Amino acid sequence: QVQLVESGGGLVQAGGSLRLSCAASGIIFSIAAMGWYRQAPGKQRELVAVIFRDGITNYADSVKGRFTISRDNAKNTVYLQMNSLKPEDTAVYYCNARRSSFPRYDYWGQGTQVTVSS
Repeated sequence: QVQLVESGGGLVQAGGSLRLSCAASGIIFSIAAMGWYRQAPGKQRELVAVIFRDGITNYADSVKGRFTISRDNAKNTVYLQMNSLKPEDTAVYYCNARRSSFPRYDYWGQGTQVTVSS
């Protein structure tokens, strides 16, 4: 059974920091592309950051220079360090594990709320 369990969300003032964690089980973590997505009320889910199996990362323009994605394959965990948070970062953040070649899969966590007050 595959599980992606996010933690670390909460309420923070603008300019503050949070660190999200996503612990994965039931998959071969090291071969997965791990991503963080977010969805604000009334908006579509959007990619925040992704880290591929070789360590290459990609970020949404809106978070470049403020957020850092990293992974610890020994702990089957992916992190999202969020600094200089803005009210527009308020959203539910979702962890994603994806593999586009065999064995293909696309799994989501349950989400964690991040609220940034002005």
